Amino acid sequence: MIAIVDYRAGNLASVARALEHLGHRSEITDKPERIRAADRVILPGVGAAGATMTNLRALGLEEVLREDVARAGTPFLGICIGIQVLMEYSEEDDMRCLAIIPGEVRRYPAAVGGRALKVPQIGWNRVHQTRAHPLFAGVPNDSHFYFVNSYYPVPRSADVTIATSEYGLPFAAAIAGDNVIATQFHLEKSGAVGLRLLDNFCRMSF
Repeated sequence: MIAIVDYRAGNLASVARALEHLGHRSEITDKPERIRAADRVILPGVGAAGATMTNLRALGLEEVLREDVARAGTPFLGICIGIQVLMEYSEEDDMRCLAIIPGEVRRYPAAVGGRALKVPQIGWNRVHQTRAHPLFAGVPNDSHFYFVNSYYPVPRSADVTIATSEYGLPFAAAIAGDNVIATQFHLEKSGAVGLRLLDNFCRMSF
């Protein structure tokens, strides 16, 4: 069973429908015992770092995700805000996050090279695979994926970055470290290539 973490965010049902379409059984849950027992865990959603972390802490899920999922070796996928809260700190809401992946989250600058940058980034953007990884199996390099974000992750080590994109500046669009994988883009909103990545995560050996 795949646990989709319910921390009162939007977009959880879209991920569940995508998994059902792919033939994978999932459950939207906020129960620590169900998340601990899951074969795989997905932390998707849209929203702000402050509300996300506040809700995870109120539900008693911060330690569950860090210790009983990520550090215990359970395959773990973060999507959109799910990649950002994996970091240690976010400039959004001046928030301490899960600290599963060393790094921080920064806001896009208001301008780049003297030109205003529209924030948030909303829409399709090219994703460049920087090294081979089974998450991208069968997906052409430089495929387009759907983004909605005002902030972007900055891992402390470039070794965890498996794909980049560019919006005013280059940033990590997908990261992977052992059993933990995350994307800044929305798999469930990215058409056939997004579904392929989601299916790859569900079938990967860890």
